Amino acid sequence: MRERDVLIQFLLNRKEADRFNALVERSGVTRSTYLRQLINGLVPVDKPSPDFYQMMRELHSIGNNLNQVAFRAHVSGSIDAARYEKNADELALVTAKIVEAVFEPRRLE
Repeated sequence: MRERDVLIQFLLNRKEADRFNALVERSGVTRSTYLRQLINGLVPVDKPSPDFYQMMRELHSIGNNLNQVAFRAHVSGSIDAARYEKNADELALVTAKIVEAVFEPRRLE
């Protein structure tokens, strides 16, 4: 972790502080992390809904099932390996895109 040894303090009025705290709460990160992301040109994103985690569990379950099918098919030799790999790679790509879209801060415009 980088060493952080510069303390910066500033004042906000009540309206600004309430807005800032609400944004931080929505993002699920600390106030320091939120400000660092902004300083580095990133827009903090809101934390995902509980539904997101359920969807991700389902996607991971599908991926696990694909792995089991592939293993059995490989042993028996009765599956198109190229087609399976293409589908498994697509599942991994889609899952990664979902995670990125939900969690990764975006650049300021």
